[in-house]
Amino acid sequence: MTEDRASYELGQNIWLIRGQELHLDTPLIMGILNVTPDSFSDGGQFIDPSKAIARAHAMLSEGADIIDVGGESTRPGSLPVDAIEEISRVVPVIEELTSHADVIISIDTQKSSVAKAALDAGAHIVNDVSAGGGDHEMFELVSASGAGYILMHMQGKPETMQDAPAYGDVLEEVNEYFFERLQAATKAGIAGRQIVFDPGIGFGKTLSDNLKLIGNIHSMTELMRPIMLGASRKSFIGLIDNSPIDKRLGGSLAAVISAHQQGVRLFRVHDVAETRQVLDIFTAIQKHSD
Repeated sequence: MTEDRASYELGQNIWLIRGQELHLDTPLIMGILNVTPDSFSDGGQFIDPSKAIARAHAMLSEGADIIDVGGESTRPGSLPVDAIEEISRVVPVIEELTSHADVIISIDTQKSSVAKAALDAGAHIVNDVSAGGGDHEMFELVSASGAGYILMHMQGKPETMQDAPAYGDVLEEVNEYFFERLQAATKAGIAGRQIVFDPGIGFGKTLSDNLKLIGNIHSMTELMRPIMLGASRKSFIGLIDNSPIDKRLGGSLAAVISAHQQGVRLFRVHDVAETRQVLDIFTAIQKHSD
């Protein structure tokens, strides 16, 4: 990485979302709301809009700062969903939430058409697992809208990403990828402060890759942008202790604490109340340590 990264020192703890500034000096929790029939952890539970809205309000009461609404599963082996279907799943939920609550909403999509519909409905953030690689119009939309933008690293595509993931050095390659995507995004007119990076735990990674990324997540702060950790209930936990998906809370919280100790302040989770409690208590203990 030969280019001077100092030019990207834009305030690592400030995230610009449609004219608002989110400050990540303290931890923020993004609650996962999958409006899908087939997501890996809660597929089908919230496909009904009324249940999805109730779940969103429950997560807000439990301490979520952001609700991440997704209408297409990106679990390993999943297949793409038609944009019209995806829009029909997410927009009614977003419209209802924005009409009754002062809530920050993220749309989890790779498609610019879905992102635009969600932003028009009141969303503030685009969470893009393809980091702009899946739709060449996404950068233009994010630039024009001023939306917050989460760029995730993924090797391959959801359908095949876990078939045979391989890296020379996963840390180096993920950091190189982020640097290239940051350059491309800012060249397209996206402000640096709109961008957050997600290392993509479980997206084209082996168990060793995932552990190395989480254990060294502090090394990704060189680009001076916030890092989001999305490790909640993921398969690497079960690969260590053979736990089923619904028994991975402890492992999920362990990943949160490890990342928090390394400076991460944004966490995408299923279990909002438990994550809020562990972060609040851990932060309080830290404040009183010598």
